[in-house]
Amino acid sequence: MSAAAAATPIDDLVLQDSRVPLTRAAAPKATNIVWHEGAISREERIRFAGQRGFTLWFTGLSASGKSTIAAALEQFLLARGLKAYRLDGDNIRFGLNRDLGFSAADRKENIRRISEVAKLFSDASVIALTSFISPYASDRDDARRLHDEAGVPFIEVFVDVPIDVAERRDPKGLYKKARAGLIKGFTGIDDPYEPPAHAEIHIRSDLVGIDAAVQHIFEYLVQRKLI
Repeated sequence: MSAAAAATPIDDLVLQDSRVPLTRAAAPKATNIVWHEGAISREERIRFAGQRGFTLWFTGLSASGKSTIAAALEQFLLARGLKAYRLDGDNIRFGLNRDLGFSAADRKENIRRISEVAKLFSDASVIALTSFISPYASDRDDARRLHDEAGVPFIEVFVDVPIDVAERRDPKGLYKKARAGLIKGFTGIDDPYEPPAHAEIHIRSDLVGIDAAVQHIFEYLVQRKLI
């Protein structure tokens, strides 16, 4: 990290780490199933793993830089001996979520699935870094609630950028296609993005470089005693 990056100020918000009983989750469709408790507690798992797991949920417009920052942070954490794994919005659609499109219902299911996967990674004492547009506040709230009910820390990282800057970047050419009417329901053009009201970390990627953004997040995690 450069000296300039290390000097970047942090505007931390409070980490919400509720311990809410598991009562809000939808009932499974399957019947005749019983939860099977393992032989190791979360505290024991943390002790054996040598670290606590948690989820860093990167959200923002397409071309905001969330995946780039998440990838750099993953490398940064691994280089320091911490177990971390990045779950990328596009990548996950090549496998687990390849049956989903971009309708409102499919987007909701996309976020539901990745919320469950991130929670499992975190419960296994791995730092999960998810980079998904996740445009709807209610879906992100559901992801947070799922973690809160499981007693797993959830940190929302809003990678913020003005829409005109995102359009100028447009590394995949998606904004151009959306403006031409070739893509329907594109977030920020003809489908809404609902900005987080209370994200723990807020990064303006048009004002802060990648190194500074990574340092920003790392210092937050240290201050919260998560690493």
